Amino acid sequence: MPITVTNRANATTILLSGEIDHHGARTMISQLEETISTWLPAHLVLDLSGVTFMDSSGIAVLLRTLRQMNHLGGSLRVTSIPTQARRVLDAAGVGRLITLD
Repeated sequence: MPITVTNRANATTILLSGEIDHHGARTMISQLEETISTWLPAHLVLDLSGVTFMDSSGIAVLLRTLRQMNHLGGSLRVTSIPTQARRVLDAAGVGRLITLD
């Protein structure tokens, strides 16, 4: 479950790749928490263009990331959401809590 970090002046972007399911969610949460703690971004963008599958565990990943960003006083935006992942997020109403582009 690799992640790629790009840090720019206005935002830190993290590209997520692979499957976000029960087996990979814990690893991804740990990687995201470590990256956020290291970079301390004011604005974080999660790019899901590399995600091949997402189940409800992906919602937990996003909500944990949102909680950490709120704790820092920062913002979270999710972009490039594949169709299958978008259906999962829309069904759960995640867009009411996180900006989904």
